[in-house]
Amino acid sequence: MRILLVEDDVEQLEPLQTALSQAGHIVDGVEDGEVAQWVISQRDYDLLILDWMLPEISGLELCRQYRQAGKKAPILMLTAKDTTVDKVTGLDAGADDYLVKPTDVFELLARVRALGRRSPVWQGESLQLADLQLHISTLTVEREQTSVELSTREFQLLEYLMHHPRQILSRNQIEQALWEWGSEPESNATTTLVRRLRQRLQVVGAADWIETVYGTGYRINPRE
Repeated sequence: MRILLVEDDVEQLEPLQTALSQAGHIVDGVEDGEVAQWVISQRDYDLLILDWMLPEISGLELCRQYRQAGKKAPILMLTAKDTTVDKVTGLDAGADDYLVKPTDVFELLARVRALGRRSPVWQGESLQLADLQLHISTLTVEREQTSVELSTREFQLLEYLMHHPRQILSRNQIEQALWEWGSEPESNATTTLVRRLRQRLQVVGAADWIETVYGTGYRINPRE
């Protein structure tokens, strides 16, 4: 999933972003509400994690604005506010869940998994294309009773391709989908990543499923 994580405390933002990334998610981490407001206008997310108390625009106000715009992705509020009134206020603003600080990483990951099941793109614990299975919780790909573990970025690329079977995806589309906001991939990053993923897929006999469409991009095309 692509996740927006908004947290003004860098000492909390960085470990949370790292944990979510290691779980296979693409995480855009920002430190204030005004920047978050702009990023939300530029990208679509599968999940938002918002700190309540933010500079400029609060997480609560971001939540309200997001729902007023008609957007449906789940929202998890992070806050030190732990009274029943606070929780009701957050939920009434459009939040789907509420986690009180200090944040336990394992609980956060569990809640993210639970909220992910509400996302429109959720397809269960694995994605399947023909006889190829991508297991989300273990970052492994399996075919014909053989499996291989993928790196986080390899997993993200295969997940993105499998969500768009037989569709030609340009390098720019891939970079926009996989690289975090504010990061700039090297000029050959996509080419290198595709090569690495093909090497992994060779273990399960599916290296030739990823086709290069010269001058255009790449697509995943399962062999019958």
